[in-house]
Amino acid sequence: MNNRLGVVVVAAGRGSRMGTPESKQFLLLQDKPVFIHTLETFAAMPEVHDIVLVTGSADVERCQDWIRKYGIGKVSKVIAGGRERQDSVYRGLCQLDTEWVMVHDGVRPFITRQHIKDCLEAAAAFGAAVLAVPVKDTIKQVNDQGIITATPERSSLWSIQTPQTFRLSELMEAHEDAQTAGFMGTDDAMLVERMGRQVAVAEGSYTNIKITTPEDLEIAAVWMTTRGEK
Repeated sequence: MNNRLGVVVVAAGRGSRMGTPESKQFLLLQDKPVFIHTLETFAAMPEVHDIVLVTGSADVERCQDWIRKYGIGKVSKVIAGGRERQDSVYRGLCQLDTEWVMVHDGVRPFITRQHIKDCLEAAAAFGAAVLAVPVKDTIKQVNDQGIITATPERSSLWSIQTPQTFRLSELMEAHEDAQTAGFMGTDDAMLVERMGRQVAVAEGSYTNIKITTPEDLEIAAVWMTTRGEK
């Protein structure tokens, strides 16, 4: 893939499940905020042309300070997000002028360069791609009364992660169509699927966790001492 790639990193959540006064993306791992580890991985890749960080309106200035402190030169803009994640992503998309865009959660600091490349290659082949892993557990569908109604075939079920990669123009179209319809998706791929476009899966890693709870942070602290090349 020779076209330019932009990355929107979303770090605007408050993280109520973490139970800390500080937002989860700003908690420290090896003396660096979680989102800085995330940005460093993308910034180190030659495939990445531009990075936009989307954060809370009250956090823009301190994020800019951290980015300068750690010398992450590919971050061209730090902007305030919207009310919902979907709104925040769209604001980030509007700051880019690239052929392709990758959307990633700021609180997934263990994404590897290889898995980013795999997601890019899948997007180049199919038009859009997401990183995902096969589910390990048996999944049940349950009704409002707590009664199991179905057991989907596990081999067809994948747990979706980020990054997710699209042509920028197509993802913006999908976001704008969803806004017009008042539709709120659970991820960006859902908006693109809604437009009738195919989205491929690139297999990721179970270590690409989203840090949302105190237990996640404890696991992350251990992994930070043992991981090798990102």
